[in-house]
This record gives sequence, C-alpha cells and structure tokens, in this order.
Amino acid sequence: MIGQLRGIILEKQAPNLLLDVNGVGYEIDAPMSTFYRLPEVGQEIILHTHFVVREDAHHLYGFYSREERQLFRILLKVNGVGPRLGLTILSRMNPDEFVRCVANHDTNSLLSLPGIGQKTAERLMIELRDRLADWQSTPIQVVSNHPRHVILQDAISALVALGYKPVDVTRTIKRIDDGELSSEEIIRRALQAGVL
Repeated sequence: MIGQLRGIILEKQAPNLLLDVNGVGYEIDAPMSTFYRLPEVGQEIILHTHFVVREDAHHLYGFYSREERQLFRILLKVNGVGPRLGLTILSRMNPDEFVRCVANHDTNSLLSLPGIGQKTAERLMIELRDRLADWQSTPIQVVSNHPRHVILQDAISALVALGYKPVDVTRTIKRIDDGELSSEEIIRRALQAGVL
C-alpha cells in the first residue's frame, strides 16, 4: 500500500498530476480541493495517497490532507460510489461541508453535485450517518518549507476556515498577492476585496 508520497511536481493538469519521487514519476488523480492548494510546478509537496489495484489497472489518488483521504475512503465503502464520484464530491465540497450535509440530511446540496441523483444522495445519507457521527476535523497541514508557499497557505487556510470556498480564495489571492505581502495582509486585503 502506498500511503504517502513526497516529491517534486512535474506536471499538473487537473485532475491529474505527475510527481517525481526520487526519479520515479507517479501519475496521481486528485480532487480540485487538492489542486487549489498545490504549489507551482517544480516545487516539493507531500500527498496522502490511496492506492487502488484492479485487474485491468492500478490507480493512485492523492490528497493534500489526511482528512480528505479519510473521507474519500469512507465514500468508497458506499454502494455505488466509486473513485471518480468520490473525487467529484471532494472537488465541490470540503470534508466538513460534506459531513454537515449528511448530519443535517441536506440532500439538496448533494443533488447539486454532478453524478449524484436522488437515490445516490439518499444512500449517502443512510449509509454514512453513523460512520460520520464522530467526524473530527484536523488542521490543514502545511507541507512545503518554501517561505512564500507557507505564507500563502496560511492565508488560504485562514480564509477557508472562515467559510469561504477554496476556489474563490485561491482566485482572490492570486489577484491581490504581489509576492511581498504577509499572510495577515493578504487576509485583510482579501476580506476588503469583497469578492470571496
């Protein structure tokens, strides 16, 4: 079982990325929530992985946080939910949002996701209610020591924790960051921008 990879990003074309780990290139599928947090090509990253072996193929799925991987593994245990649908769910909702949907029996939010119909939404609610009852969030882990990446990740984490969507946060930060701002200043300007 491959549980974690640390390497240099060679290519990233959502939902696929190529990671160089000591000269070996691993092709990895990842949800958009992970892509929003990836550093630039050429930078180092640690990904938590889930390895699926089938008769016709081997697939490696990568996640920025253990929390995302944990929810992905839980989703795969639901009848009718495969890796592709699991990635779709994680691309549109962070784990805490998904857990809240299940806890509040919010089928409408699930029905808004591509590939989820009424039966699948109901199945997710029924099968996951007990499994997610004790869900505990874990802090987002900064996995690069590059100073600029750490500053940007701190700002992204803080804004996501305030309830903003990762895609909106990333877009706003790319627009306002000049490469010199502190994480506190990025957060302040992002909130002032009012486009989150």
